[in-house]
Amino acid sequence: MSYTALYRKFRPQEFEDVKGQEHIVTTLKNQIQADRVGHAYLFCGTRGTGKTTIAKIFAKAVNCEHPIAGSPCGECPSCQAIGAGVSMNVIEIDAASNNGVDNIREIREEVAYSPTEGRYKVYIIDEVHMLSIGAFNALLKTLEEPPSYVIFILATTEAHKIPVTILSRCQRYDFRRITIGTIAERLTELMEKEQVEVEEKAVRYIAKAADGSMRDALSLLDQCIAFYLGEALTYDHVLEVLGAVDTEVFSKMLRIIVKKNVTGAIALLEELVVQGREPGQFVLDFTWYLRNLLLLQSSDNMEEALDISSENLQLLKEEAQMVEPERLMRYIRIFSELSNQIRYALQKRVMIEIALIKLCRPEMERDYDSLIQRISQLEQRMEEGIFTAVPADFSGGAAGGNALPGYGQEAGPGGTKTRQEPAEKKLPQAVPEDIKQVVKNWRSIIEELSGGLKNYLKSARLSLSGESQLLIVLEDEVAEAFVNSEAHIQELKDAIGEKTGKEIEIKIQSKGKEGSLEESYPDIGKLINMEITVEDDMEE
Repeated sequence: MSYTALYRKFRPQEFEDVKGQEHIVTTLKNQIQADRVGHAYLFCGTRGTGKTTIAKIFAKAVNCEHPIAGSPCGECPSCQAIGAGVSMNVIEIDAASNNGVDNIREIREEVAYSPTEGRYKVYIIDEVHMLSIGAFNALLKTLEEPPSYVIFILATTEAHKIPVTILSRCQRYDFRRITIGTIAERLTELMEKEQVEVEEKAVRYIAKAADGSMRDALSLLDQCIAFYLGEALTYDHVLEVLGAVDTEVFSKMLRIIVKKNVTGAIALLEELVVQGREPGQFVLDFTWYLRNLLLLQSSDNMEEALDISSENLQLLKEEAQMVEPERLMRYIRIFSELSNQIRYALQKRVMIEIALIKLCRPEMERDYDSLIQRISQLEQRMEEGIFTAVPADFSGGAAGGNALPGYGQEAGPGGTKTRQEPAEKKLPQAVPEDIKQVVKNWRSIIEELSGGLKNYLKSARLSLSGESQLLIVLEDEVAEAFVNSEAHIQELKDAIGEKTGKEIEIKIQSKGKEGSLEESYPDIGKLINMEITVEDDMEE
C-alpha cells in the first residue's frame, strides 16, 4: 500500500478529534442535537485550521443513523460511505477550478432531486471566494430558498471577497489560528502512535513554524521524519531540514548590532548562508525574536505570552536591558518591511545585508526613529567624554580663559592640551578664464540638457577643485550617482563646449555629511562678481 501523508492519515473523523476550534464544534453539535440545522454555512479562516474537515464531519453527523451527542457514530453505512468519499449525498466542489456560471447552474439543477439515502444533500464549496460575479448571482436564489433536504457549506480563506448578498444568507463561523501549545500536544500524541522518538523542543519549533495551521504542522513534521528516517527527531535536525536558525544565533546577532559592528553582522550572515539556512526564514524568526524582547520590556508579566523555555527567557531578560525600546521598535520596523519585500526578491541576501547595515548605522536614515538613536549615541559619547567635533566659534570663554577640559583638545608637549581650530574653507585667489565662462553661462548651458540631468544641476553649487577643475557639488548621493555617469558627463561637456568653445575638466561630488552647501563649499560665482548671462528666450 502506498504511503499516506500524516495530515491525511490523521484527519479527524469525529468532532472530538478536532483541536483548537471548540467554539465551532460545540455550536454545530448543539444544532444537530436540537434538530436546528441551518441551510447555509460560511466557514472562514486561515489555511489548515479545519474548515473542510469540520464540514465533512458535519455532513456525516446530519446523515448519521445513530448520532452520539451530535457527533457521527462512524459505523453506520452512511458514515462509512461519506468517510470513504463515495457517498452521493456529499458533493465537494473546488471553486478555484469550477468558478463559472455553468458550474453553479449544474448545482441548481441537481438540488431539485432529493437524496437517494440519508436525510440531507450537503454541498461543500471550497475556496468559494474564487467564484465569478455571475456565478455568485446564479447561486443567490438557491442559497436563499433551497429545498429542505439541501445544506450548503461554503469555505474560504478570504471572506472579504464574498458579496454581502451571499454573506447575509449564511451562518458565519470564524476559525481561529490554533495555538502553539495545542499543535505541539497533537503532534506529540500522533508521534506516539507512529512510534517515532522526537524531542519536545523540536515539536514546539515545528508548531511555531506552522503559524497556527495544524495541516502545515503535520506536513513539516512529515518532511523532518522523512529526512531522518529511522532516527530520533532532534531540535537540530528540525532546524537543518527547515533551514532555520537557533535562538542563540539571534542573540549573537543582536549583540553584534548593538555594538554597531557591521563587519561582524555580515560575517555571521555569511556563516548562516554557507550552512544552507533559508534567508526568508531568518528574517521572520529574527523579527519574532525582537518582538519577544520588546514585549518583555513592556511588562513584567509577559512570560506566558512569549511561550518560550525558562532558559531562553533568562537570556531574553538579560538582552532586554541592553537595548532601548525605541531602538528595538526601529529594528522591528526595518525587518518587518524587509519581510514583505524579500518574499519576491531575487537578491535576498543583499537585501538582508542592507537591513543589517541600517541597524548598525542609524545615520544612514533620516526618519524619526533613526534620529532618536543617533541622539542617544551622542549622549552616550558625551557621558564617556568622547567628542568628535569642535564648534568653529569656540574660544574657550573670555580672553585668557581656559578651554573646557577634554573638549576638542589635543595634548601639547608638556601634557597640556591645546585646541585646534578646524580648517576654514576660503574662496580661491583666482579663477581660470575658462571656468569663468562656464559659470557666466551656466543657466543657459543646463537648459540644453536632458530633463533629469537639468533638474539635478539646477540646484548644484559651482566651486573649484584644484587650480583648473570645475567642481559641481550636489545635494545627495542619488544625484551624484545620476549625474556622474559617463553618458551624462559627456552630455554636460558637449553642452559647455558648444556654449563657450572650451573643454574643461569636471568633478562631480555630493555634499556628504559636512553640512549645507553654503557652509561647506565656496561659491565661485561670488568671486567672479559678474552678472550671470541669461538668454532672452529661456524660461524658468
